[in-house]
Amino acid sequence: MANIVEIAVNTEGFSTLVAAVQAAGLVEALQSPGPFTVFAPNDAAFEKLPPGTVQTLVQNPPQLARILKYHVVSGKLEQSDLARLGTVTSLEGAPIPIDCSDAFEVKNATVLAANIEADNGIIHVLNNVILMG
Repeated sequence: MANIVEIAVNTEGFSTLVAAVQAAGLVEALQSPGPFTVFAPNDAAFEKLPPGTVQTLVQNPPQLARILKYHVVSGKLEQSDLARLGTVTSLEGAPIPIDCSDAFEVKNATVLAANIEADNGIIHVLNNVILMG
């Protein structure tokens, strides 16, 4: 089975996320055994950010890494696990609210595809980039 990075690299719609993970120096971490739960914004989610935001972040790897770590949780958590927990703590350290009462929502994002299995965790595809605070 492919790991989280391999799935992102080989799946259409994640080129911005892959480039960001590379720029932030997080490829090796996300290829490690984990397990991790990754809330993965697709390319359309990054396109919703104000113009120039992605380029600015790529030029500031520490800030980019902080934002990307906010999209990752330690452990392999499926939608049902997340619904039960209600809030999880990101690798960045800030809490991420989860709401499964109507749709599957992670902070201000809706999950477009849930429970994508990887060798070292699980991926949930988001329609928005989530930010701390």
